Amino acid sequence: MTIIKQDDLIDSVTDALQFISYYHPKDYIDAVYQAWEREESQAAKDAMSQILINSRMCAEGKRPICQDTGIVTVFMRVGMNVQWDSTMDLHSMVNEGVRRAYLHPDNKLRASILDDPAGKRKNTGDNTPAVIHIDIVEGDKVDVDIAAKGGGSENKSKMVMLNPSDSIVDWVVKTVPIMGAGWCPPGMLGIGIGGTAEKAAVLAKESLMEPVDIQQLKDRGPSNKIEELRLEIFERVNALGIGAQGLGGLTTVVDVKIKDYPTHAASLPVVMIPNCAATRHAHFTLDGSGAYEQTPPKLEDWPSITWEAGNSRRVNLDTITPEEVATWKTGETLLLNGTMLTGRDAAHKRIQTLLDSGEPLPNGVDFNNKFIYYVGPVDPVGDEVVGPAGPTTSTRMDKFTEMMLADTGLMGMIGKAERGQIGIDAIKKHAAVYLMAVGGSAYLVSKAIKQARVVAFEELGMEAIHEFVVEDMPVTVAVDSRGESAHQTGPALWKGKIESGEVKPVYFV
Repeated sequence: MTIIKQDDLIDSVTDALQFISYYHPKDYIDAVYQAWEREESQAAKDAMSQILINSRMCAEGKRPICQDTGIVTVFMRVGMNVQWDSTMDLHSMVNEGVRRAYLHPDNKLRASILDDPAGKRKNTGDNTPAVIHIDIVEGDKVDVDIAAKGGGSENKSKMVMLNPSDSIVDWVVKTVPIMGAGWCPPGMLGIGIGGTAEKAAVLAKESLMEPVDIQQLKDRGPSNKIEELRLEIFERVNALGIGAQGLGGLTTVVDVKIKDYPTHAASLPVVMIPNCAATRHAHFTLDGSGAYEQTPPKLEDWPSITWEAGNSRRVNLDTITPEEVATWKTGETLLLNGTMLTGRDAAHKRIQTLLDSGEPLPNGVDFNNKFIYYVGPVDPVGDEVVGPAGPTTSTRMDKFTEMMLADTGLMGMIGKAERGQIGIDAIKKHAAVYLMAVGGSAYLVSKAIKQARVVAFEELGMEAIHEFVVEDMPVTVAVDSRGESAHQTGPALWKGKIESGEVKPVYFV
């Protein structure tokens, strides 16, 4: 009989969540670096450069890889011969570990969890509760897999109930382009097959806890149907030409993970859940000897690469004119300087309510000839102006785009991934522009922010409207004033190159 103390589980959860907030798994960094070395699309290569540089900065500074520090998911396998020395139940212990991790004074993480999801959607303030799966198994230990999953990638999850005779591979290849780039590729695909609808979803999420090993699988060859599927999906998805951040390129996924379970003769449930460039997961085992402390990687494990904006143009946001915006071309790199405002879903909804009722916007909120940055930053620590402040998925703001451009004088928007057709149509109609920052480079982006203050809706927490003053913040013109989208032209170009044989999507070696 093993006795495990309450504080040992709490402390282990806290340590793991702090650890994964700023340390990428080494296998993922190795895979992205190998993809970076072989990438022929300059836009995709630049995006991966920023992801790798951001990762090293976070490891050095012990600050979050992404501003979206995720919803916590836990898989616990509790041995039947374990006894607990605790006054709390398992869920309460795990959530106390989450609470301490997200409120840690040296590295406070963003609270993103909202209670009453179909109603008031009020932030719980400490990122609890976690999503917890508990299995009772043989043995006298407790094994834990823990992850922090960002909303941008989680929102791209897909489920289907296929006929038993349908092709799983064809469904995946058809579905991945529909997901867009809001899940921040290059990442991983977790696929659950079989069981029931909810079992397939759990399998897909659990598969993402496994290390990147597609190269080893390719080298030794598949030994069963699941491994054959992994290799086929990996190759065919990368042949789509979607590329890093959806800009077009050779690597969209660095691995494909699959777990399966027996299912009903009439059923073939399949769930696909992507992991983004902020891949965050850890494992620990408790055996009664005390709390588990994660082992930090060596900084020399990170590649020493640099990124320069090249032939970019500097832009002064405080003097920008519509005529200057009209000269920007899709795919061009800009370095932003000056003042911008921020806003996400909740802020846009508040603005809409004010405009519909004929009320003025709050003091300090003037979008006339300004840009809005779709971001919910992490709180600063120490002498930081702002914490990690990478972009959020822009398609969520598409339904507000016409309103913002028509009624506020807004000139342009900054976010991550593609815009939907409604957003693109509004941008073209108003000769505005959409700029893309790299998802997965939140700490790097924050270093370009020289001043930050909340100007409205402070009670919304990370969704409040901030005013940022930036210096050389790198962005890509993703939709120009004529409505041309880099997320449409880029992947189409690289898919054509692959199909024609001009370039070949290859395994890492």
